[in-house]
Amino acid sequence: MPAGTFAVSTSQTMQFVDITAQVQKAVDASGIVDGICHVYNPHTTAGLTINEGADPAVQTDILTALQKIVPMNHPYQHLEGNSPAHIMASLVGSSVTVFIENGRLQLGTWQKIFFCEFDGPRSRKVFWRIS
Repeated sequence: MPAGTFAVSTSQTMQFVDITAQVQKAVDASGIVDGICHVYNPHTTAGLTINEGADPAVQTDILTALQKIVPMNHPYQHLEGNSPAHIMASLVGSSVTVFIENGRLQLGTWQKIFFCEFDGPRSRKVFWRIS
């Protein structure tokens, strides 16, 4: 089973980074024609999601909605002060799975894979495994 990691750097406190090309590059290098690609984020203040990539306003809308759901100024008890990032990461999730057919990720027309930063800027890593 081919597996590996790649780096993701973020420049803002909260942002979505399109990692679709990096994941497809891993699929290409694996030589797997038909299978499943698992992508995993090992960080507790970041997540992974699949959503629309054509209109950047969708990413902004998701981040804005998450900030309404998870208030930034709540009296959280976590001493590091990044509890909202932990909660958002839990809501979004830490992994995605995409089918591979004919060597291509089977994403919908508008879908992209996003690394979701909630406690940046940071240098992060993403794990992938293809079976």
